[in-house]
Amino acid sequence: MRAFISFFARLPRASSIRAQCSVVDVSRSSIGRSASIRQHGVHQPTLRPLTAHQARHYHPSLFRNDEPTIYALSTALGRGAIAVIRISGPACRQIYEGLCPSKAFPTPRHATLRRLYRPHVAPSPSTLLDSGALVLHFPAPNTVTGEDVLELHVHGGPAIVRAVLAAIPQCASIPGDTSSSSQQAIRYAEPGEFTRRAFANNRMDLPQIESLGETLSASTEQQRKMSVRGTTSSLAARYERWRQQLLQARGELEALIDFSEDQHFDESPAALCASVATQIRRLNVQLDAHIANAFRGELLRNGISVALLGAPNAGKSSLLNRIVGRDAAIVSHEAGTTRDIVEVGVDLGGWLVKIGDMAGLRKAGLVGSDVVGAVEQEGIKRAKQRALESDVLIVVQDATTEMDPEVTATARQCVDAGTSVVVAINKTDKLPEPHAISEWRANIRSVLGVPTERAFFISCREGTADSAPIDKHKDPGNIQTFLRGLLGTFEDITAALVPDAEPDPSVWQESLGATERQRLLLSDCRSHLEQFLIAVQGRDTDPEESASSPPQSTYALDAPSDADETDNIDIVVAAESLRLAAESLARITGRGESGDVEEVLGVVFEK
Repeated sequence: MRAFISFFARLPRASSIRAQCSVVDVSRSSIGRSASIRQHGVHQPTLRPLTAHQARHYHPSLFRNDEPTIYALSTALGRGAIAVIRISGPACRQIYEGLCPSKAFPTPRHATLRRLYRPHVAPSPSTLLDSGALVLHFPAPNTVTGEDVLELHVHGGPAIVRAVLAAIPQCASIPGDTSSSSQQAIRYAEPGEFTRRAFANNRMDLPQIESLGETLSASTEQQRKMSVRGTTSSLAARYERWRQQLLQARGELEALIDFSEDQHFDESPAALCASVATQIRRLNVQLDAHIANAFRGELLRNGISVALLGAPNAGKSSLLNRIVGRDAAIVSHEAGTTRDIVEVGVDLGGWLVKIGDMAGLRKAGLVGSDVVGAVEQEGIKRAKQRALESDVLIVVQDATTEMDPEVTATARQCVDAGTSVVVAINKTDKLPEPHAISEWRANIRSVLGVPTERAFFISCREGTADSAPIDKHKDPGNIQTFLRGLLGTFEDITAALVPDAEPDPSVWQESLGATERQRLLLSDCRSHLEQFLIAVQGRDTDPEESASSPPQSTYALDAPSDADETDNIDIVVAAESLRLAAESLARITGRGESGDVEEVLGVVFEK
């Protein structure tokens, strides 16, 4: 049967159809179509015009000569030693001849020193734009855009850059020559247009482009690692393999729909659906890991939210100052000094961290001679909310006092919600007895449910701001030990999840770079695959059966022993679910046929 499917799948590609010299797309008929067209047992292919993007994808030579030549300043605006102007398009040679008259065209990929002049005038000192510019030519198609590329490395003075940029469009035509062959459209590039052409000419795929934008905006070491891993094409290749797997499975089901009456199949419909469902369940395991890793990648991309929780005067502001290495928050012996949330962003060991110092938690009413007013009550309310929304919670506890019930209750809520909780027992220099540390460890484990390895005993009084950078040999107040433990927590919550059956864990590091757009499309694909399993199963899995199955598998499918059970299998709906799932994966790479692909491309390229 699989040999027959392979032959059937090749039929549309084998018929290279052209109608009235127009480019058309050959595709299979829609599944479940009631009015199927048959001729000698084979569907007639459906013809529809290609969009400009699809035509350029299938026929890279189309429209290339009609594209205008674009240019832009590739380096940042401002004064500098060198400024790079990039030109892409068919008019690169014409622009060179206009700026460098009577000079031989440079050897491809060799830097050549040239003087740049205003075009269409006799070279002279008065028409000189730059006395020494490096010119490089990169011939198509092995360039960043897939077109001819010319780079001008000029002196970085703002006046020189402006003069050269103004001279480039003047090379579009020769004065007095009105022939169409001499007219070349040359204009300044729109935002993201170089990248758009790279995508249209198959030099980059959409996940690579999204990672490129993150590479340019990376500010920490972990962001750099994540973005660099994403600039390879392996992530898009993985999505494409999954799509091809779904298309193959869909082809097998569609063959049952189209030819079940005309052909004899080795497998029964129920057995075939069971075989496909087994493949889908394996794919679901990988999809679940990718989606979970995409959430973890958001922590690297947007920053890890950390909240400091504790009672008044526990030392939260002092600890914040030790972590960031400067006086970011006011430190005072007066209770309730911090009312609103003090947010500080810092690069901590390569992770982008957003630390929030909040109001100390205490019950409303009288506390000694202090009154908890309305402003402080609002601060306490916001502190609790910020703690529940954080990725990592640092509970700061005064070693000389008992744990406040408000702090304990809020911290316990965070533990139950799955938030990573770290406990910092402060003011250890005032502990009366050495064995008090052991008592605190047991108390933290029993009351908060936090492992003892995440409890650290520190002294912000002994630690100084200069000790904030991690130093294993110098650790006053155990601040460095606390920071190392905090970084270990960051590593745990941002490490890539790897399925048990995956032989190479390193490939899953790339899934951390999946963007929110990719994650949403992966979730759509996952939901369509669940609909497929429902269609072929006909009922949800029994809860007792699912308890013994892998956690990623929501539905189970066994081949029915009785042929009558195939009536519960809706093959048409199952095949449609596979089509929608494959389309979701195609939209990730930007090669799909859905109507919103062009809108997605516009948003991505401008970034």
